[in-house]
Amino acid sequence: MASPLSQETMLLFLLLLLASLFLSTQETQLKNDSLSFSFPLTSLPRSPQTSPSFYSSFISQTKKTPALKSAASPYSYRSRFKYSMILLVSLPIGTPPQSQQMILDTGSQLSWIQCHKKVPRKPPPSTVFDPSLSSSFSVLPCNHPVCKPRIPDFTLPTSCDLNRLCHYSYFFADGTLAEGNLVREKITFSTSQSTPPLILGCAEDASDDKGILGMNLGRLSFASQAKITKFSYCVPTRQVRPGFTPTGSFYLGENPNSAGFQYISLLTFSQSQRMPNLDPLAHTVALQGIRIGNKKLNIPVSAFRADPSGAGQSMIDSGSEFTYLVDEAYNKVREEVVRLVGPRLKKGYVYGGVADMCFDGNAMEIGRLIGNMVFEFDKGVEIVIEKGRVLADVGGGVHCVGIGRSEMLSAASNIIGNFHQQNLWVEFDIANRRVGFGKADCSRSV
Repeated sequence: MASPLSQETMLLFLLLLLASLFLSTQETQLKNDSLSFSFPLTSLPRSPQTSPSFYSSFISQTKKTPALKSAASPYSYRSRFKYSMILLVSLPIGTPPQSQQMILDTGSQLSWIQCHKKVPRKPPPSTVFDPSLSSSFSVLPCNHPVCKPRIPDFTLPTSCDLNRLCHYSYFFADGTLAEGNLVREKITFSTSQSTPPLILGCAEDASDDKGILGMNLGRLSFASQAKITKFSYCVPTRQVRPGFTPTGSFYLGENPNSAGFQYISLLTFSQSQRMPNLDPLAHTVALQGIRIGNKKLNIPVSAFRADPSGAGQSMIDSGSEFTYLVDEAYNKVREEVVRLVGPRLKKGYVYGGVADMCFDGNAMEIGRLIGNMVFEFDKGVEIVIEKGRVLADVGGGVHCVGIGRSEMLSAASNIIGNFHQQNLWVEFDIANRRVGFGKADCSRSV
């Protein structure tokens, strides 16, 4: 019969076992790309407003200085989101995780969460992140490199606060304010898989009760910091029913539906091509033209390309509700809409200061008269907006063509917003510098 193990031997065995488990967890955190996690996501309907939502940071600015404008992913994460003019996802932040509602925004770099402990002003209560409950939370001091002004590819205005912490103040084009400190925190997908600590904004004063999940090409975006090489989402069609919010899907990593996707190339810009009106971190694509009904509009391709100043850049943006076009393209779209249904236009009406193709009459009948709208890209890829979805219900019995004039945003870009991404898988394959599209019934997407 073998002699019993000594206490020293048992202690050594336990220490080795714990070390092995710790190393295994760390390896999973950084390298494992085979796991798949699914989380249900919820959303609160956005409160009524008088202008289309617009969150993207390429037209964000401080109050004082308004401006113009495949490697495998280490995570495989699937979730659903609900669509109410914004694409809202919930992510597990911190250790242990706290669920945070965040607006999915492919036009923003900085991700930020709500950290203040203020009592919500109106029901239902919004979730806020409590840093004291997370063991992985830390703040960025003033001497951190990110807190230096004018660092390359990061235009967020930062300063040093009274506590010697890195402070930021951020205004979006629609007036949304986010203000607080820069921090480091993890996204914890499970007990065995999480991101490394990421630089996030910890909003102490925000005019919106939701955070932002920044997914542009900047080095401080969530996608870049977490080494996400591919992500996708599917936006369900709007359905105006009391108490009902459409639910779609959001993937980090491989999407099992991607076999049928059609891809177009992302356009990139070198450091020497940086221009005042250009956003080099946006998901820029080669928009070729627009059709309404069977008519190809007489818009030169140059209207969809960045000129020497950067104006004319075309991008895919989940953080913008409407699509926005530069004047040369917008005027041609409006001209055709007036030709088809001009007498029915709501005269003198401009929704949100950006969209003036609006109607009081029967939306289905007007949509039928306008016909399908098609955005044409290179390689023959198209986004088709069926005639029944050409008009957006903006309230009060008014419906508008979901296109605004980008000049009214002080922008010089063509921006394809989420209204024109309904019932469509949109995949951002960052590793291969391409964007994929696939038709789907997004309310039943998996």
